[in-house]
Parts: sequence; C-alpha cells; structure tokens
Amino acid sequence: MESEAKAPAQAWLLSTAGWLIPGAGHLLQGKFVRGLLLAAVVWFCFIAGLLMGGHMFSVGGNDQGASTLLQLAPMVANLGSGILYIVCWFAGIGFSDDPMLAARATYEYGNTFLLIAGLLNYLAMLDAFDISAGRKT
Repeated sequence: MESEAKAPAQAWLLSTAGWLIPGAGHLLQGKFVRGLLLAAVVWFCFIAGLLMGGHMFSVGGNDQGASTLLQLAPMVANLGSGILYIVCWFAGIGFSDDPMLAARATYEYGNTFLLIAGLLNYLAMLDAFDISAGRKT
C-alpha cells in the first residue's frame, strides 16, 4: 500500500485564493488560459443569475427548524462563489425576498445559475489544489 504524501501548504493557499477570487488559483500557478476561462464562466453565471432575478441563500433571520436545514445546502453552494457572494451579502444584493423577483419567468433560472457559479468555483478550487499538489498537470 502506497503512503499518501501530504499536500504542501502552497496547495492549500492556492486553493483558498481560487475560492476567494474565481480563477486566481490557476492564474497564480501560471495556468492563464485555464484560470481566465474558469473565472469568466463563474463570473458570467453569477452575474447572469443576478440579472435573471435569482435569489441567494443564507441561513439566519426568522427561519426555524427544517426551514433552516433546507436552506443550508444552497447557501453552501452559493458561498462557493467566494468574494462575489461576500460582496453581495454585505451590499444586500440578491438576498431580498422581493415577490416581484419571484414572479419573473427567469427567477428559477437565476437561482440555478447562482448555484452553478458556486459549485463550479468549488471544482476550480479543487483543480487548482490538485495541480499545486502535483497530482495533475
């Protein structure tokens, strides 16, 4: 049985940078095309989701019991967008429960785009980690 080598601290730092700023983990490693492409897709999905009237999830407020648990998974997915989610959270963009937004035909598509942006950034973060740890080129 082969022993697993521990990932270097650099891999953890680059993956954290990749989570915080989409594409940064690859750009810092010199993978410019991959980094710019991943960053562009994450940013596009996030901005398109907001423009379609999508709602970002957070845990807190007046939610109780099962309602809080149901919002946990999509909140974690949204949090994957890193700085995009954090800036919107501080600015209050995309978190309102405006019934006019929910009535839009594109509301659910917007939600989906926002979730995809976060999940894709998690994958990009893991890819940057694997490249830095030497598991992938």
